Amino acid sequence: MNIPISEEADADKPSLRLAFDDSEFMHRDENRGIRLQLELLKADLAQNEAGIYQTVVVFGSARFVSFEQAQSLLAQAEQGQDANQLAKAKTALKNAAYYEAARNFAKLVATDSLHVPQEQRLTICTGGGPGIMEAANRGASEAGAQSVALNILLPHEQRPNPYVTEHLSFKFHYFAMRKMHFVMRAKALVAFPGGFGTMDELFEILTLVQTGKTPRVPILLFGSDFWKNVVNFEAMQAEGTVSDADLACFQYVDTPEQAWAVIKSFHLDSR
Repeated sequence: MNIPISEEADADKPSLRLAFDDSEFMHRDENRGIRLQLELLKADLAQNEAGIYQTVVVFGSARFVSFEQAQSLLAQAEQGQDANQLAKAKTALKNAAYYEAARNFAKLVATDSLHVPQEQRLTICTGGGPGIMEAANRGASEAGAQSVALNILLPHEQRPNPYVTEHLSFKFHYFAMRKMHFVMRAKALVAFPGGFGTMDELFEILTLVQTGKTPRVPILLFGSDFWKNVVNFEAMQAEGTVSDADLACFQYVDTPEQAWAVIKSFHLDSR
């Protein structure tokens, strides 16, 4: 479309720009509420249009790699003389088991969900980055299913992993809106071993369930050895900071099959 010369000239005058086309205006602090609303609406409308109403959220470390990649890293480290690199490569190979478990779990969910009506289908949803997130999106892709990615704008660019369904890959500026989208459609949440980000997401969701702000859904901690070693929930209970009912908000699982069985059983029993 040809723009009249007068309109082209107006585009250089801030006061004459259309408000929603004025990036400088939209980024003012006073418009933060509008930006939050837009981040809520964009991903919500897109998922509704794609027929995605229920998700299984998978999160965990962005640092874990596949078994093949871990083997390659170990082979390279063994050729060198750096003991530190060799130790890291051995750890990566050990943790690759979690990557493969997340991949297989997502494949189970996606495969079973392809055989139910669209409105009942469970769609894998992740943070869209590498590691466990990549593994889950990969498992869904290998099953021939679409999956959602809720990425976040970070100082160090985190690009979506290659297994996400392209039109269901969203980027957020606000962590709060991203977390809200994780919860809005979640029918289950599976937390694999991870770092600060994983802990942040896990405890946010546990708090929402504990306080009744969101309906109770299965919250599964995958890898009981890791979780029991890293977070001493029993000590919190002994000190009186959490109750028996609080500890019932989650459970440990150790295999993809066990995790999927718990989720299916929960939703069958709640019908």
